[in-house]
Amino acid sequence: MSVTIRDVAKHANLSITTVSRALDGYADVAVSTRERVIALAKQMGYAPSSAARQMRRQRTDTIGFVISSLRRDDDSRPFADPFISEFVAGLGDEATHQNIDLLVSVASPNENETNIYRRWVLGRRVDGLIVNRLRERDPRIALLRENNMPFVASGRSDDITSYPFIEMDTQTGFSLITQHLAAQGCKRIAFIGARPDLRLQQDRYLGYLAGLQAAGLSPSPELVEVGDLTRQGGYQAGLRLLVKTPRPDAILGINDMTALGAMRAANDLGLQIGQDIAIAGFDDIDDAQHTQPALTTLRQPVYDIARQLVQMLLDLLRDPTQAPKQIMLQPELKVRASSKFLNPK
Repeated sequence: MSVTIRDVAKHANLSITTVSRALDGYADVAVSTRERVIALAKQMGYAPSSAARQMRRQRTDTIGFVISSLRRDDDSRPFADPFISEFVAGLGDEATHQNIDLLVSVASPNENETNIYRRWVLGRRVDGLIVNRLRERDPRIALLRENNMPFVASGRSDDITSYPFIEMDTQTGFSLITQHLAAQGCKRIAFIGARPDLRLQQDRYLGYLAGLQAAGLSPSPELVEVGDLTRQGGYQAGLRLLVKTPRPDAILGINDMTALGAMRAANDLGLQIGQDIAIAGFDDIDDAQHTQPALTTLRQPVYDIARQLVQMLLDLLRDPTQAPKQIMLQPELKVRASSKFLNPK
C-alpha cells in the first residue's frame, strides 16, 4: 500500500494541513518543521500527487519565458544566439533545482509577442513570467500588471519601475569601454546599435556618448549605424561604416554578436583587427574569447542572472506582498587583443 500524506502527518505528529503546507513550501511553516517533514516524507517514500497539489494551490508549478524575435526575416534563429542559449540554460537549471517546470516559447518574426503573453496569462498556463529585452514603453509589462500576473525582469522599462528586476549598469559600462578605445588612440569611434524602442539601445548609446565626452571627442551621426543584435546585422552595419571616408578607427557593438559581425566585415575588407581598427562589444559570450583576435567586451554574468531571476520570481510567488527586489550590477571590462593597438596612434 502506498504511503499517504495522512501517514506522514501521523509519524510527524502534525496535522495534515501543516504537513501539506510544509511540502508545498509555504512561508508560514517554520523552516525546521518544513525540513523535518520533507526528510520524513522522503524516508517513508511518500510521493505527492502533482496534479492534486496544483489543484489545491491553484498553481501550475510552471514559470514562463518568451524569446523575442527581433529580426523580421527567415534568418531569425533565437536559439542560435549564444546570449539567449545561456540565459535559457540558467532559467532551466534553476527551475529544475527548484522542482518546477519552465515553459519557453518563441515569438515568430511576424507575430506580436504580446499575444503569447495574453494567451498564457488569460489561460493561466504559468504561475509567473520572466521578461527580458524591455522596451521604453513595454506593452508586456502593462499586460502582466493589468492581469495581476507575477513577473520579474532582466532590465527595466521607463513607464513603470515598481516591479522586481536585475539590471546591468550598461550606461556606465559603455562609457568605460568607449574611454578605453579612446585611450588606445582611437579618434573616430563608431557605434552599432539596435532598435530605438529597446531600453538597452538607449542606455548603451547614452553611455557611448558619455564616453566620447569624457575622452574629449565629439559625436558624429555618420559614425552611428543600426543593427539588430545579430552577427548578420553587425556585419551589414560594419560594411556600411568601413567603406566611409575617412573610415572609423574603432567600432563598438551594442552586443558581442554585433561586434563579431563587424569583425567579419573588417576581415572581408582586408583590415587587421587590433592594428588597423579596434572592435569591442558587450556580453562576453563564449565566442568572444575564441575569435581571432579575442574580442574586447563588457562581461555580464548571463547564466547567474537568469538563475537569480528564477529565485526572485519564486520568492514573489511565495509572498506577493514583499517589496520588489531591484538589483543593479556593474559589468566588467575585459580588454583583449581586438582593441590593443601594437602601435598606438
